[in-house]
Amino acid sequence: MKTLTEAAIRQYQEQGYYAPIRIMPRTEADALRAKLEAFEAGAGTLAGPLRHKSHLLFTWLNDLVRHPAILDAVEDVIGPNILCWGGSFFIKEPRHPGFVSWHQDSTYWGLDPADVVTAWVALSDSTPANGAMRVIPGTHKLDQVPHQDTFRPENLLSRGQEVMVEVDEREAAMLPLAAGEMSLHHVRLIHGSDPNPSALRRIGFAIRYIPTTVRQVAGSHDHATLVRGEDRHGHFEPEQRPDADMSPSAVAYHQMVTGAHAAILMRETGKQMRA
Repeated sequence: MKTLTEAAIRQYQEQGYYAPIRIMPRTEADALRAKLEAFEAGAGTLAGPLRHKSHLLFTWLNDLVRHPAILDAVEDVIGPNILCWGGSFFIKEPRHPGFVSWHQDSTYWGLDPADVVTAWVALSDSTPANGAMRVIPGTHKLDQVPHQDTFRPENLLSRGQEVMVEVDEREAAMLPLAAGEMSLHHVRLIHGSDPNPSALRRIGFAIRYIPTTVRQVAGSHDHATLVRGEDRHGHFEPEQRPDADMSPSAVAYHQMVTGAHAAILMRETGKQMRA
């Protein structure tokens, strides 16, 4: 064990999540938020494909997905050879109807086996008042359950997907996080979050980590970044680091990689990846 206690690992295994985990001082999280908002001040709110695999666009995010404190906790649950398969910003603006429906992350990702963990890193406080994540403990032990695509514009998921099984919200656990903390949750855990009626912005970056043994079975071409250990399997094409924030080469490479990624996530819909 590098970071998590035996009790924390047991909770992750039995309940499908663990939180909170302090990974950096608030001042460091504030500095990362400032970098994001400095970009947004000139280019507008981060949206569309820029929300996804953003570590291929920004050097500071590429550093974040390799943060030792994050990887130490991830290693405790999936082992020492780790790929970053993806990362997405989930930003809820003040008094905005955006929400995340009850869903399993594994629904359209095409990753096999389902040994995937999400590190949800808070760059602002995430509270019940501004739409923090909620989870249904123990549902990671379910197989893949049916989902329906809604494509509702206020749903922050790529297809607006939601589970087609009854969810007893009385069983839900709220995962509040302070800036600089993270949660870990399993790819099969049913989870979601409500809109943000508050005056405070909620900013999270969800990083998807897999052991190098995991394969992509829904598409012929996929990419990932080796962030710890070694990859003896070669199931994913290695990703390149951005040479500078939003450089022309980084933007072009990001477009290529996210295009292939979107083809997997949006397969059989006839639709493009949404904002």
